[in-house]
Amino acid sequence: MFDFLILCAAAFGAGVLNTIAGGGTFLTFPALVAVGVPPVAANATSAVAVFPGYLAGAVGFRAELAAFDRARIARLSVIALAGAAVGSGLLLVSSNKAFSAVVPFLLLASTLAFLYGDKIRAIAAARARAVTPEGAMGLFAVSVYGGYFNGGLGIVLLALFALWGMSDIHQMNGLKNGLSFVISLISVGIFAAAGLVIWPYAAAMMVAATLGGYAGAPLARRLPKPAVRALVGLIGFGMSGVFFWRLVSGS
Repeated sequence: MFDFLILCAAAFGAGVLNTIAGGGTFLTFPALVAVGVPPVAANATSAVAVFPGYLAGAVGFRAELAAFDRARIARLSVIALAGAAVGSGLLLVSSNKAFSAVVPFLLLASTLAFLYGDKIRAIAAARARAVTPEGAMGLFAVSVYGGYFNGGLGIVLLALFALWGMSDIHQMNGLKNGLSFVISLISVGIFAAAGLVIWPYAAAMMVAATLGGYAGAPLARRLPKPAVRALVGLIGFGMSGVFFWRLVSGS
């Protein structure tokens, strides 16, 4: 019961954080590892746990999503589905040892990508703001990452949108939640079919993450950008440090 309480609290916080800026898996993945779930299964279960929260977050940002052209949303969704399928397939052939070795680097990279999103956007300011072939390849690569390791997916997507030249943080959050749901949808199907998901944990965490995802939308509109950056940076660097320590110590 204590394990379930820890996991539900982490999932609720992840749902809120994913809706605000991304990085919710920084909470759910370590919580699952902490209660004894092997890393690969923890990653798959974490992806299942937070995936309905992405839908709830997208519903919370439905007005912002409605501002995008439907054909563009459909095109981006197809790219995201393809990339996520590739990434999920890569996880299926990864051992727990190999996956554990790359986790801290993935966490650190995604945190840095979010924190330096403004500088990336400044560099990209002279480029076209529409989705170019380079933009499509970028989304495919991010989706492969999201299918393989869901941690920090929202952060990486926000960094990608900055590279595209987007500047409205609320529209970026809406698109982030929509595409995160699409990426998670195919990943969840693949992980479930492969038997990687710990369903008792996943079911409880899904409910908590959904509640947190919907609760996060109004909070995201009120929080100042520096506060969001500080929160994500604190969690991202903290979890990176924990997993680097685990890698070095062999624990």
